Amino acid sequence: MTETIEPEWVFRAECPTRPILDQIADKWSMMTMAVLAEPRRFNQIKRRLEGVTQRVLTQTLRRLERNGMVERRVLPTSPVGVEYALTPLGESLREPFGRLYDWTVANADEIQRHQSVYDRRIQS
Repeated sequence: MTETIEPEWVFRAECPTRPILDQIADKWSMMTMAVLAEPRRFNQIKRRLEGVTQRVLTQTLRRLERNGMVERRVLPTSPVGVEYALTPLGESLREPFGRLYDWTVANADEIQRHQSVYDRRIQS
């Protein structure tokens, strides 16, 4: 693996990447973007994301929309409906998020074993 040399400012508190990473790399953002592989309505997204509250999903979609990852479209239906879809910028994250997801699945058992060993050690 080649080493990437970052400019010194990326580790500073005022680095503009910090809030962006915080906003797009949390579990609900990543899972919402995965669900949006195809355009969906709010309730379709909510049904797919077991455990997400309406409030958290609303906040997540707003953050993703603000950051240009998700587009909100009002549908000409009665009653009026709203659909969410990935923008080209959001679509560009599907590949790296997919790699992260694949890594998580491949290593989940090992990570859980380490957690169990750690938890037993701490409880002793």
